[in-house]
Amino acid sequence: MKTYGLIGYRLGYSFSKGFFTEKFEKENLQEHEYVNFELDTIDEFPGIFEKNDHIAGLNCTIPYKQQIMPFLDEIDEEAATVGAINTVKIIRSEAGVKLKGFNTDIYGFENSLKPMLSEKHKKALILGTGGASKAIKYILKKLGLSYVSASIEETLNEGEIRYEEINEDLLKEYLVVINATPLGTFPKVENCANIPYEFLTSDHVLFDLVYNPEETLFMKKGKAQGAAVKNGLEMLHLQAIKAWEIWNM
Repeated sequence: MKTYGLIGYRLGYSFSKGFFTEKFEKENLQEHEYVNFELDTIDEFPGIFEKNDHIAGLNCTIPYKQQIMPFLDEIDEEAATVGAINTVKIIRSEAGVKLKGFNTDIYGFENSLKPMLSEKHKKALILGTGGASKAIKYILKKLGLSYVSASIEETLNEGEIRYEEINEDLLKEYLVVINATPLGTFPKVENCANIPYEFLTSDHVLFDLVYNPEETLFMKKGKAQGAAVKNGLEMLHLQAIKAWEIWNM
């Protein structure tokens, strides 16, 4: 049996478990399983190998994307730059087990956002400053877009603004708006980031990392102004496909 799994805190429904369980069934991979490993603290991480000697690959979600790094033997260059891990490759040899960390969110976000962009999209507004924004900033920089982040934190860091500063003039410049917060996630679908949606236009691109519901209030409000919108589901599919490649390369 080959066991793949997700490391997290309180997982409940997990996209990864659903995606890979369906994949294994469709491809008749009967000796494969995908399980959720709920850890109360990251210190419990080494223990999963003691109980499961046939782990073949792992995904990692919040709050452990950064906390897992000291437990790894090697970290991919891009993942090290972003400072977050969501995929762990298990390398077995006569010398023992080696763990290498990757970040496939980078691949997923880039390949989901890129088709939406054109020459006019030179600046992006990121809503939120949490862990998810790290991969976003890396990709925006790679694609040549400058960015600012809207923050609710008491202290602003460099490149951050208050939500109150988002006005018509700013939105005329920042034609890409990315929701990197959980606002609008089911069941609280009536929530969305507090920005002046009335100043959005058909030149704008709105990308929401939330994927449940399929169309968030953030997306609906953008769509009503003619903006192009996309949710985070394609990004999740792409990062999962990339993780599978990494585990099997």
